[in-house]
Amino acid sequence: MEKQHSNSTQSNRFDREFFKRFFRLLPWLFPSWISKPVLLFILLLCLGLLEQYVIYNIGMVPSKYYKVLGDKDQNGFWKQTAIAVSLIVAEAFIKATTTFVSSFLYLVWRDNVTRNLHTKYFKEVVYYSVNVLDKTTDNPDQRITQDVDKLCNTLSQICAPLVISPFTIGYYIYKAQEGSGIIGPVGVLIFFIIATVVNKLLMSPVVKYVFIREKMEGNFRFKHMQIRSNSESAAFYRSGSVEKDKCNKHLFNLINTQHKLIRKEYALHFAVNLFDYLGSIFSYIAISFPIFLGAYDSLSSPDLSALISANAFVIIYLINCFTKLIDLSVTVTQIAGTTHRVVELLQVLEKLKNCQDTKLASRPKEIRGFGWSEMETLMGKDEQDKEENEAPQSPVAAFEISDLTYTAPKSSQKLCTGLNLKFEQGLNILVTGDSGCGKSSLLRVINGIWPEVRGTIDYLVDLKPSVILFLPQKPYFTDGSLRQQVIYPLKEFDRRGSFINTEDALIHEYLEKTDLTHVCERTRGLDTQVEWNWYDELSPGEMQRLSFVRLFYHKPKFAVLDESTSQIGIDAEKAMYSLCRDLGITVLSVGHRDTLKQYHDLELHFSDSGECSIKPIIHKGQNGASIA
Repeated sequence: MEKQHSNSTQSNRFDREFFKRFFRLLPWLFPSWISKPVLLFILLLCLGLLEQYVIYNIGMVPSKYYKVLGDKDQNGFWKQTAIAVSLIVAEAFIKATTTFVSSFLYLVWRDNVTRNLHTKYFKEVVYYSVNVLDKTTDNPDQRITQDVDKLCNTLSQICAPLVISPFTIGYYIYKAQEGSGIIGPVGVLIFFIIATVVNKLLMSPVVKYVFIREKMEGNFRFKHMQIRSNSESAAFYRSGSVEKDKCNKHLFNLINTQHKLIRKEYALHFAVNLFDYLGSIFSYIAISFPIFLGAYDSLSSPDLSALISANAFVIIYLINCFTKLIDLSVTVTQIAGTTHRVVELLQVLEKLKNCQDTKLASRPKEIRGFGWSEMETLMGKDEQDKEENEAPQSPVAAFEISDLTYTAPKSSQKLCTGLNLKFEQGLNILVTGDSGCGKSSLLRVINGIWPEVRGTIDYLVDLKPSVILFLPQKPYFTDGSLRQQVIYPLKEFDRRGSFINTEDALIHEYLEKTDLTHVCERTRGLDTQVEWNWYDELSPGEMQRLSFVRLFYHKPKFAVLDESTSQIGIDAEKAMYSLCRDLGITVLSVGHRDTLKQYHDLELHFSDSGECSIKPIIHKGQNGASIA
């Protein structure tokens, strides 16, 4: 286990791999030469250069005070005081503006990077694959929400100083050479090289543990989120003691990693502070050589004091420019750790997308995409219905399965072998079998979120909610209003004229037929933006009935139902399936209840060995007649 953990983090260092991964993000950070991030970055550079000019003049203030006070020049003193106050006000203004602009740059960067990750994350069913099927990337949610935030925030604060530093260093090397000769800049350069080498050796272990710490933070947060989402289920088990131990275990792993990180950071902080304070006396060592050699014997005491003060500032600030880069090493470790995590996720998302593209490329052109076009999400349901009514007559089948064999992902146990099935309009199919035999797995394969081992699924319709709708075993509800739950997975659209009343009346009718009018009363209307978690507010039965309201609203030609009536009564089940029949919805249902057979025409039965059989369901009153 330790070896595997080590292999997963061995490349997460401040090295060539970090720079390769960071350059992957540059097109998102700077989309074009005239984009908002570029303009904000240029403004930051201008502010940084202006600040260096002001800082230089502020640094010369003490030497000028030495001069005017040594000469007892009262008018010069007050003039110099006015200049100094003006410079200080200017510096305060520049610093505040720099912070303001860098904060805006951080927000723009976070928005750009997160939106680009969302595009890849929500492409087809990549989000399902990375969370359920692919386990190589821990906590994708944390990487998108927290790691991107840390990366963009930290980078916005240090990007301008990193770019300006070489120019500032070059200028102060020139000024240092004027005051103390070649020994000043050469000594500072040697000092910086030694400090850089030492800090580089100490940085890589810190980067690795920053990466591990972020992973442990995600695991600890996810455990508490799990408790929050399932608190009622845990409460029925009175499992507080067990969950406390599990949370404490995650906390121990996190604290233990932070202890290791603190120990690694100790040596780095010691080196950083050591070189900072050594730099503060180096200016006096550098100026001492020309003074002791008599280069400035001709100067008066006030002039010599002013020279020492000015040269001290130049040398100290030159060292400060170098040590700022050294100080940034601690910050860069945070950037390196988060960059590795963000780009690792990006690489996995791209790999999964390529796998999906390869799979979809083998399907017929007209139905390669799982989902539906953006146009359907933008136009109203009345326009969709009009378009469908004007379209040619729909196919009489949703899909046809030929010689299908499938397993669970990363498993060799066959759940089904050699299945042949055609889901035709008007022919309801019931899928039965013991728990765990592969019934729900069939729906995952049909939907395309699980791969097939052998065989084909020929889709004869577009997989969009107006044609075929899947109701998963665990109902899904997004955040927002009651209307948003009903029209899901469509986006909200503009409703004009009489269509508003038509749609509202339709939704209220379905709420009444599913005995959910009280839910609309609790939300105070269809469009009230509620803040609650729908899973906490609705019972399991209410969630299943609301899922049927969603089905009736879309009124597709086909529906695939996975245990969709397991939490409601027999009478409510009858009402749901009767309304499906009245609306002309052909269903493929997974279920255990015997009462479901009366609403279906064929039974697809799975055995524990992976074999399946199809037989007609003989209803009472048909005199034994079988269905062909």
